[in-house]
Amino acid sequence: MAYKKWIIADADKERASELSEKLNIDPFVALMLVSRGIESEADAAGFLASSYDFSDPFLFADMDRAVARIEQAVDFGEKITVYGDYDCDGVTSTVLLYSFLKNMGADVDYYIPSRLEEGYGINKAAVDKIHKNGTNLIITVDNGISAVEEAEYIYSLGMQLIVTDHHQIGEMLPRAEAVVNPHRHENQIDFCDFAGVGVAFKLVCAIYGDHEDVLYQYADVVPLVKENRAIVKAGIEMMNAGVRTGINALKKVAGVSDKALTSTDIAFTVCPRINATGRVDHAARAAELLLCEDEEEAAFKAEQINIDNAHRQELEHNIFEDVMQQIAESPDMAKDRILVVSGRNYHMGVVGIVAAKVLEEYGKPAIIFSETDDGMANGSARSLDGFNIYEAISSCADLLHHFGGHPKAAGAGLNSSDINVFRKRVNEYAFRHYPVMPVQTVQLDFKLSPKVLNVELADALSQLEPFGEYNPPALFALMNITICCVVPIGNGRHIRLECEKKGIKFKFVKFGCTEEDFPFKAGDTVDAAVKISKNLYNGREYLSLQAADIKRHGNNDEKYFSEKNDYSLFMLGRNNSSSVFPKREDCSAVYRFLRAAGKWHYGFDELYFALKDITYGRLKFALKAFEESGLIKYNHSDIIVCSVGEKVDLMNTPVMKELKGRLNLA
Repeated sequence: MAYKKWIIADADKERASELSEKLNIDPFVALMLVSRGIESEADAAGFLASSYDFSDPFLFADMDRAVARIEQAVDFGEKITVYGDYDCDGVTSTVLLYSFLKNMGADVDYYIPSRLEEGYGINKAAVDKIHKNGTNLIITVDNGISAVEEAEYIYSLGMQLIVTDHHQIGEMLPRAEAVVNPHRHENQIDFCDFAGVGVAFKLVCAIYGDHEDVLYQYADVVPLVKENRAIVKAGIEMMNAGVRTGINALKKVAGVSDKALTSTDIAFTVCPRINATGRVDHAARAAELLLCEDEEEAAFKAEQINIDNAHRQELEHNIFEDVMQQIAESPDMAKDRILVVSGRNYHMGVVGIVAAKVLEEYGKPAIIFSETDDGMANGSARSLDGFNIYEAISSCADLLHHFGGHPKAAGAGLNSSDINVFRKRVNEYAFRHYPVMPVQTVQLDFKLSPKVLNVELADALSQLEPFGEYNPPALFALMNITICCVVPIGNGRHIRLECEKKGIKFKFVKFGCTEEDFPFKAGDTVDAAVKISKNLYNGREYLSLQAADIKRHGNNDEKYFSEKNDYSLFMLGRNNSSSVFPKREDCSAVYRFLRAAGKWHYGFDELYFALKDITYGRLKFALKAFEESGLIKYNHSDIIVCSVGEKVDLMNTPVMKELKGRLNLA
């Protein structure tokens, strides 16, 4: 994984102390609130409140028109089709609105397009099917705001349209009886950062006339959204109460039916399975499960969705391995600022996930294209905070058949023959607009002493639930701790670290890391970024610590990222700094270290920090010289020291000659 910069929030401890005293809340909770910008008494009290004053849904532009048209359709028995989307937001939006209208007595069905065959949003072939089924009114959820041409087609067939969507608005609104979107400037709402299901929820509330009743009738199919904490809290309570047969079945196959779910549990167990079906099969199956009321049928449908999730994981793994191999075998590609990789017939349902994993591995924006047999390529991109991947892709608009997205996630399509040109141009854009590339970060709330680690702290932090966008799970820094031992767990797939600081001993788990891949050993001093929760075992509650990141204590992040950027610019021919040239004493120190280690299995970054006294660029070129001279074998993470029978002159290796020539060194 790419090395990340830690950023610890600068919280006003005095202000936190005041909040704690005035609101009678736990001091750690008060400090958490302040670290996240919630500093006034009113804001803090509102954030922690169990209830919420909902805004009037009719403050949305066109909400009155949407309600009037839907009520007319119900009263006169017109056929209504809810047109959804294939991701978790779209599926739950569909189920919410469909369930409500069905309970109203409406003649209603739903349509969710296939991700693979139809793509996102309204398409004319789907409109033809809906028209053939006798629909009079189409209501979109989580899509439709950009369907200008498709809307005209709907009206040409004699049907009408209502759009509910949360995506950004283009230059023109589609023709419709009503367009309900939180980003319309005609709205009178204060909060506009709704998910698609949040907009559908507000529509249902407007029709029903009451937020509370709707909340507790339909909250169990509302996922974590930013509209407000009350919706999410109610949704989690209903999921844990077991009132929905389909969700109960999904919890069972996910292995979480015996525990009270948190928002984090839902995000990592329930939502991925709903999304998986839309990625590898058809999202309508997920909607059918959420609507199912027969336990036996729900169990079958949930198992099928679980199989889809396993298939998704297998596809994702295979494509990721292929992408990583391509990058490893192409030095020119590896040095790019934006990684652009393509493969024949990659499954489009998972290329976005793969792009996210490549971003995590290399710390660079990634775009993964799937090339089809007809000479086309469609791709998905993921980026990190501070680098607008949508604008980077837009700079190549003349090469693209289509593109769209957001600063951190986007998609595009082009001719396969243009991928190399696209790779070159998008990287030129990156250099022009980002002379210093943004880096991946770990956002921490504050440093924590091991002496305060207890179940009571976990209980206090639960007041901040539900966690999600803009309110991530608490993450704390345990600094300067000594590893006592490393214990493999979970059949060797994970490790448990037993640590100590100032006589206080504690344990935490690092998931997805084997003992072999862990770069530290007993006696090493490290810093750990940890999440805190509690587990129930044999009727007792225990503190649970999970490490999100671990680094060697004393690492100089600023020095590392500065030197890494200098090396990147050097490789791109943008500077000629002699600071990257390894001296003989540098090479000797590196080689002595590797000889002593015998084999290095932990990647370049850990080697850099273990050596301490060599720059990023010098270490890169020293390793290259060792490799060319046969002293080592080197791949993405492993360095193996080789036996060489005769003395090697590193300064005569091709890389050293090239460096000396470029830098005019004797």
